[in-house]
Amino acid sequence: EVRLVESGGGLVQPGGSLRLSCTASGLTVDDYAMGWFRQAPGKEREGVSCISWNGGSTFYADSVKGRFTISRDNAKTTLYLQLNRVKPEDTAMYYCAMWPSGYCSGSRAVAYWGQGTQVTVSS
Repeated sequence: EVRLVESGGGLVQPGGSLRLSCTASGLTVDDYAMGWFRQAPGKEREGVSCISWNGGSTFYADSVKGRFTISRDNAKTTLYLQLNRVKPEDTAMYYCAMWPSGYCSGSRAVAYWGQGTQVTVSS
C-alpha cells in the first residue's frame, strides 16, 4: 500500500518560517516527481511547488516564488517544503502529491495524494 504522510504544519506568525515534510512508503520514489498543493477554505486547490524525479527541475507558483523552497531526499523517500516569510494568505491545508511520469504536471496526473497538514499563519 502506498502512503504519503505529511508533517510539520502548525501555527506560525506572519514573517515566520516552517518546514513541511512528506514521507512516502510502499514504493520507490526515485522515478516520481513530487510536489505540494494547498487548499484554503472556500478556495480551489492550487499547485504550490513541484520537483522532478532527480531534482533537476523545480516549479513554484508566483505567489510563493522567492519565499518557499522545495527539496527531496530520495534515500529517505521524503519531500520537503521550506516556508519562509509566510503571509496570512499562505494559510491552507497543504497536500503532498506524486506523479509517475517523473516530471511535474497538473493535478489530474497525480497518482498519489497525502492526507494533508494544516498551516495557519496568524499573529
